[in-house]
Amino acid sequence: MSRTSFNPYLAVIIGVIAVSFGSIFAKAAEAPSLVIAFYRIALTVLLLAPVALATSWAELRSMRRRDVALACLSGLMLALHFATWITSLNYTTIASSTVLVNMHPLFVITGGYFFYKEKISLSGLLGAALALAGCLVIGISDFRIGGQALYGDILAVIGAIAVSGYMLVGRGLRNHLSLLPYIVIVYFVTGVALLLAVLAYRLPLANYTPGTWLMFFLAALIPTIMGHTVFNWAFRYVKGAVVSVSILGEPVGATILAYFIFKQVPTFSQLAGGLIILIGLVIFIQSNARQGSSTAN
Repeated sequence: MSRTSFNPYLAVIIGVIAVSFGSIFAKAAEAPSLVIAFYRIALTVLLLAPVALATSWAELRSMRRRDVALACLSGLMLALHFATWITSLNYTTIASSTVLVNMHPLFVITGGYFFYKEKISLSGLLGAALALAGCLVIGISDFRIGGQALYGDILAVIGAIAVSGYMLVGRGLRNHLSLLPYIVIVYFVTGVALLLAVLAYRLPLANYTPGTWLMFFLAALIPTIMGHTVFNWAFRYVKGAVVSVSILGEPVGATILAYFIFKQVPTFSQLAGGLIILIGLVIFIQSNARQGSSTAN
């Protein structure tokens, strides 16, 4: 791993705290889900693009067409992630949504098996089975609460699959591209895709309250720049499994914040299902990390 003067493990902790606020800001914003997603990304691009152009213009100009195309594909997958996950918050609880959307390591590592021929151990399959069982527990619980909650759960799972595609596509690019050129292209394409969706549905882009505009800005600054972008930076200095396991702290933080801010009290089934998913994902990721280490040795 490369060296850095800033502690990457501290950066990961900061990132986990930051992303925990993503669902809170989205829930607090009084705007359609697609509009929230668009402004979250658009404001992120406005904040990061000047820095990228000032420091990485030469690398941006010299990028190969294939890399640009893959970055665009990554951006489209990220747009689908934000559109489905933020919409899920309108139908199910923050606890269920954040736990289900954070099943992405399961899909990322499974995708690695099919696309990169990376093996999955027996203990890894056990962890995957546990995670899926936890998903069913939450789904059955939310179906009893109401069909809308189950619909929100399905959207959150689609969001997890979409962000997995974003990670899988971008995985190879980060091996030879610097952070800012990569994420600015990805975020720009994400923003354009979300804007087209907003226009297609004829959703209003203006006339929101100052409080909602504040939520848009905070969503860009905290969970996106201080969260997702920090994670992308940390991948160069720590093992991917460390980041993946750490991100599992997001549903815990989001559930606690939702309890105090929105008075959302998770049911026993939601807590049990969430715990089963987290245990399964930890087993799955750690098994993959151990297998990766033994292969490297």
